[in-house]
Amino acid sequence: MKLKIFLLSFSLFLVAGIGFAQKKNKGPKSIISDKVTISKYHNKQDLERMQKGELIKLYEERNQVLTSTLPYIAFATKPGVTMTALGIPDNNDNTKALDEQFDNTDDYLENTLEFQRKFLPYGDTKNLIAAILFYEEIMKSLHQYNEFR
Repeated sequence: MKLKIFLLSFSLFLVAGIGFAQKKNKGPKSIISDKVTISKYHNKQDLERMQKGELIKLYEERNQVLTSTLPYIAFATKPGVTMTALGIPDNNDNTKALDEQFDNTDDYLENTLEFQRKFLPYGDTKNLIAAILFYEEIMKSLHQYNEFR
């Protein structure tokens, strides 16, 4: 009987400890997410051989990367740069503001992708190819951005 009470008490203690534990700070938050990269750049011939569904996926991917990167180019052009590295205090207010910005960007992307999935299938394939190539040129130019500073 004492063993059961002891085990029950110990279990409740563990559950309470886990339930009331404070969140651990994961360290400084990156301004640009690590998941905003593309795996490959394409040329016009590659894109012309693809089906429209594949082109739409590429278009959406590039749109996501640019939407998640361009607003922050005054700070960084690549993932991994943190608020601390930029001299921005890593306090509650700044972390909350950055989290809210990421949430707003996610909401925007979700709505934009929903729209694109409905309308892009009606778009001209040549225009999709041109847009993908244009987006990729913008993304390539981000790699050269540091030369302008």
